[in-house]
Amino acid sequence: MPEWDTVRLDFNDDVATLTVDRPDRLNALNVETLHVLRDAISAAESEGARALVLTGAGEKAFIAGADISHMQDLSVAEAQEYAELGHEVTDMLEQFPAPVIAAMNGYAFGGGCELSLACDFRVASENAIIGQTEIDLGIIPGWGGTQRLSRLVGDELARRLIFFGERIDAQDARAMGLVGEVVAHDQIDDHVAEMASDLAERPAFALQAAKEALNQAHEGMQSAGLRYERRLWSSLFGTHDQREGMAAFLDEREPEFN
Repeated sequence: MPEWDTVRLDFNDDVATLTVDRPDRLNALNVETLHVLRDAISAAESEGARALVLTGAGEKAFIAGADISHMQDLSVAEAQEYAELGHEVTDMLEQFPAPVIAAMNGYAFGGGCELSLACDFRVASENAIIGQTEIDLGIIPGWGGTQRLSRLVGDELARRLIFFGERIDAQDARAMGLVGEVVAHDQIDDHVAEMASDLAERPAFALQAAKEALNQAHEGMQSAGLRYERRLWSSLFGTHDQREGMAAFLDEREPEFN
């Protein structure tokens, strides 16, 4: 089994667990980590995982988002390439041939929230804080959030979350359907492990068929929307608001948008 610096892939019988392991950076997704996630998801599939868990290392974060220091000075073409990489990872989670559970054990902002949206189940710790916060950076969700979020919570709630960049706690996320359940922070690992083990014992081909059929219900409309999202997201790079929003975030100050 390959080993990587920023992602761990562990097996317990037929259950694979992918842990983004950058706790000092709140498990933010830089380019290297996205490439490793892509390889690790492929490895889990090759090893025949019958359930996959995605989580983050440490006590604070699931995945706090994309790497803003990397994004800050991207050109439109570079941003398009970065969006394609993020979409490749989210698509791999959505199309993984077994159930995928996001164990959201802390902050899940921006790209981290989007990765969870591509999973089949979202289980949140009571400490989790969740949000599509890209508007504060002068951009929009670029890894599927504009398309997948409204499927879960409905059109108006999706617009509120994206337009205002709201950060919501786990109980509010549960009430709006963004996560399926909320558990005590010190119980999330055991709870998700039991859930994944139960899924892994169920008929694999039937689960795969059910997942493909459920995904197909959204396929035509969503695939076109995801392509459009990638173009719109990357087109915002080089604008004043994108440069100012990301500079302000990195400088820890309030942005001054046009």
